[in-house]
Amino acid sequence: MVTMRDVAERANVSIATVSFVINGTKRVAPETRARIEAAIQELNYRRNVVARALASSRTRILALLHPDLESKPNATVIQFVMGAAHGARERGYDLVLWPVNDDEQMSHLLAGGLVDGVLLMEVQIRDARVARLLASRVPFALIGRTEDDDLPYVDIDFATTIHQAVEHLRGHGHERVALVAQQADATTEPGRIMRVESAYLDAIAPLGHPPAVIRVESTSAGGRAAARRLHDDFPEVTAVVLVNEGAAAGLAKGTRALGRQVPGDLSIISAATTRELGEMIEPSLTVMAAPAAELGRMAADALVDRLEGAEEAPPQVLIPCALVPGESVGPPPPR
Repeated sequence: MVTMRDVAERANVSIATVSFVINGTKRVAPETRARIEAAIQELNYRRNVVARALASSRTRILALLHPDLESKPNATVIQFVMGAAHGARERGYDLVLWPVNDDEQMSHLLAGGLVDGVLLMEVQIRDARVARLLASRVPFALIGRTEDDDLPYVDIDFATTIHQAVEHLRGHGHERVALVAQQADATTEPGRIMRVESAYLDAIAPLGHPPAVIRVESTSAGGRAAARRLHDDFPEVTAVVLVNEGAAAGLAKGTRALGRQVPGDLSIISAATTRELGEMIEPSLTVMAAPAAELGRMAADALVDRLEGAEEAPPQVLIPCALVPGESVGPPPPR
């Protein structure tokens, strides 16, 4: 097995200098670092994570906590995760996914000293996991927000995103706009769902029509159920803002199955999703593309800054989604 001594001999430096580069514990001249990194590549050296942790009292491992890993993650969640993983790796840390669905799993993570810090996703307005993290003194950052804006977080700016989506529909002449959101678990309320619905109510208030809010499961069947409810319960609605990625295909298919056309009879904007998903659906959806990869990377950066004492104040970052036109928005049908 290749050792640190082998790397030092190949690069013609001391073992201590190799350690500085591998563990990021001391600045090394760029030319020396390049020589060491080349030796690491040539020898296919692999770091001994356990030995490094014992020597430094740090593992340089971050845990990303997500409660829904037992179900199939959607494309936006994957972009958040990959962005965080890339951000951590760029700072010399590794990221592990840690499903947390109960208190026992949380206790196991916090008691073992297994990770240096935590990123928390699917944040709830009143989140018991955040209270546990605060009590444990384990450094953390949030992808999402609680009701406490003093905590460090990065998140989608849902207020701006929903307002821009509604304005885009109004620009095409729509006055009756519905919201199709995700159905929350009976015991939880992710903050994003509350913020999306609040933003929707604000955005349609100037239209002077009653709201039409439909919550369905994040599945194709949920999308078809939403299409049926729009048809039966809200026939006056001519446009939808969809904030439920898993239901997108079902909504489009279900609408067509009812003899209605997209966008001839119903225009659809899918918000907080990916460009790729919009292109996979027929007709291609107009989307508000989520800045998921960017926010994931920023969350990892914020956490590493806390670990290394580089932050001046807890980061609180909101980024709106970007409008990507497709073929699912047009003028409302004639009355």
